[in-house]
Amino acid sequence: MRCLSHEWNRFICSLQGDGGSRADLGRGTSSDWEPLPDEATGLLDRGLAPVSVSPDHYGAPEVFGSQASRSNYDRYQGPPPTFEGPGEFHGTLPIVRNRPGPHVVWRVVALPFSIIRGSFNLVYGAVGLGMWIAGGVVNFGLGALGLNGSERRGDQGSSVPSGTAEAEDFLRKFEQEYGDVHPNFQMTSFMDALRLAGQQFKFLFVYLHSPEHANTPLFCERTLCSEPVVQFVNENFVAWGGDVRSSEGFQMSNSLKASTFPFCAVVMGSSNQRIALLQQVEGSRSAEELLSTLQRVVEEQGSVLVASRVEEEERQLNRRLREEQDAAYQAGLQADQERERLRQEEFARKAREDAEAEQRKREEEEAAARAVQEAAEREAALEQRRREKAMALGAEPEKGPDVTQVLVRMPTGERKERRFQNSTKVSAIYDYIDSLGLLDAVKYNLVTNFPRVVYGPEKRGQTLKEAGLHPHASLFVLVEDN
Repeated sequence: MRCLSHEWNRFICSLQGDGGSRADLGRGTSSDWEPLPDEATGLLDRGLAPVSVSPDHYGAPEVFGSQASRSNYDRYQGPPPTFEGPGEFHGTLPIVRNRPGPHVVWRVVALPFSIIRGSFNLVYGAVGLGMWIAGGVVNFGLGALGLNGSERRGDQGSSVPSGTAEAEDFLRKFEQEYGDVHPNFQMTSFMDALRLAGQQFKFLFVYLHSPEHANTPLFCERTLCSEPVVQFVNENFVAWGGDVRSSEGFQMSNSLKASTFPFCAVVMGSSNQRIALLQQVEGSRSAEELLSTLQRVVEEQGSVLVASRVEEEERQLNRRLREEQDAAYQAGLQADQERERLRQEEFARKAREDAEAEQRKREEEEAAARAVQEAAEREAALEQRRREKAMALGAEPEKGPDVTQVLVRMPTGERKERRFQNSTKVSAIYDYIDSLGLLDAVKYNLVTNFPRVVYGPEKRGQTLKEAGLHPHASLFVLVEDN
């Protein structure tokens, strides 16, 4: 859906919903206006705005500051242009919408670049620098040809004071002349004040101050600075004032075609660096007349701001909802990712634990198998040693004077008894015990209690008689290591 087009400033004029006189809506009288074509009136009454108008219908584009007609409709001729429905809200400035009902829109005014540039100082400075450099090059070329380029330029290179400085100067002088009770004029450029009005969803009240006019002092003292007007303007409008002797004030007086002072206007932002002129009051008016006019503008066109505010609130609400939805989605996504991460970690931990358990089980099985094998090998070794020991002992001798009777008590309390020749070495007793297979011990010693004598490795080479074990010996097995 398109907003106000560039032809809108050539088509909109002052209208009233009841079809009455237009004289109350701005300057001039009803005789100054020609009647609207029927097809245009019908389209406007239905809330439609022109979006495509041929220059052949309206003539050349309007040059602001010239003696242009007060109404652009007196140039209307030929077939009607094409139309579309209401426009959109762009940026922070509400766009004029032709809605069904009373109409007080005069026209859409194109702002000169000197006004617009107040919002684009950096861009304008860069362009100005480029133009200054290009002018220097041209001037040098003309000088080389014997021409003085600087004389041709005259005063074109003079700079324009900033809108903010002019607004501050205007307010300072106004307060010196009329005191501190006045509309809250913004100490900014016109474009910044227009932008502020759009951000606050208010109309912009414009006052062009001309100190040279005789009606100006009385209007300022009794009308503009009256308590009811000041209170109503401050509550319902963003106010901006400019001195017509300043650059920006002069440009705005040309753009708004101010011909009689004091001059007041109510405007709002349009598209493509244009403003919609909703109402203008020229000449001296009483406080009651000005207040009535401003109240009528707010009542008849306030729905535009209300709709813009509602749309902006809906847009902000939708943006917040999208942000909340995005935040909820991100939170859900992060929660899902966290759950997936925990699941992966749990899976990895379980896999690691299973692998470790499998490894332990395998090691335990291998250890058990080795233990069984070692036990079997040890048992086989012991059995082999028993057989070897038994074969080495030979047959047990009969009782006789050279035979020693040996009694051995095992760690389990079991007793074993055997006879040996007294010339047999002590190691034979160890071989006898090993041949029995009753001990799993590898290291042990034979010990006597009374007296306590340990027959360790150093005595195993002695005979039983030399060791004092003949004719009778009572020994017990003392295990050192299993």
